Amino acid sequence: MFVDMKLSIYENLKRRVAHLVKVFKIDCTPAPTGRPRKIAKLDALTLSLYQHTSTRATKKSVWQDFRQQLNCSYKTLVVALNEASIMALRILFGLMRLNKERAHFVKYTDATDLPVCLKKNADKHKTMAGLAALGRSSKGWFYGLKLTWIRDHDGRLLNFCITPPHANDRDLLQELNQDLHGIIVADAGYVSKQLEQDMHVERKRWLLTKPYKSMKRLATWWQLQLYKGRFRIEFDFRSLKLFFGLVTSLPRSITGYFANYLNAILAFTVR
Repeated sequence: MFVDMKLSIYENLKRRVAHLVKVFKIDCTPAPTGRPRKIAKLDALTLSLYQHTSTRATKKSVWQDFRQQLNCSYKTLVVALNEASIMALRILFGLMRLNKERAHFVKYTDATDLPVCLKKNADKHKTMAGLAALGRSSKGWFYGLKLTWIRDHDGRLLNFCITPPHANDRDLLQELNQDLHGIIVADAGYVSKQLEQDMHVERKRWLLTKPYKSMKRLATWWQLQLYKGRFRIEFDFRSLKLFFGLVTSLPRSITGYFANYLNAILAFTVR
């Protein structure tokens, strides 16, 4: 019964992935020459989504679930899942392009931490040493990267960016929202008079940032309601981390880390 359930989940995911690949015209045909692939590109992307939408926290557990069907080594599976992240990124670009065309007028921008290891192990961590750095979030200090996330009121992903934690939040907001219109809501970390002026486009775009408690600024009722709507983007971060395996310390290469991020984001987006 457990085997049938795994295969059923896999087949449902594969049909969904095949539809996305067809819609965005992504070439999944094998190379005409050279050694044939042990795991087809479509199957690799399906397995990566299976990992991030099921209770499987590691690639090892995915390999154990489909060991008989795959008939390959664990290393071969890891390489295939990492390579599948390129397809995942192309699908995400296509989805975000479509989402921007039908996006809600109200949009939200925020950032969250992506630790790559425990803070106490930062000095010994070598895999992401060239990209990760010490950063500070509302939860305290961490060692890793930062995810900046753009979504609309209805939950559509519009843009995202993964950067070192010391990247300037205001610059990222301006860059990621440059082709978006409507009301862009952000928290107090993005407060800047200059940024509000730069982002403002008459009758097309308005940046609404939540003021600090110490700031003497009046707000209308509807502005307060928009501020309250920011909990939706916090729910996105919570789901990505708790249920889709966004944060990890297991990969042993930079490719492995970014493959995990992209595959997790795609799994969350097409859930």
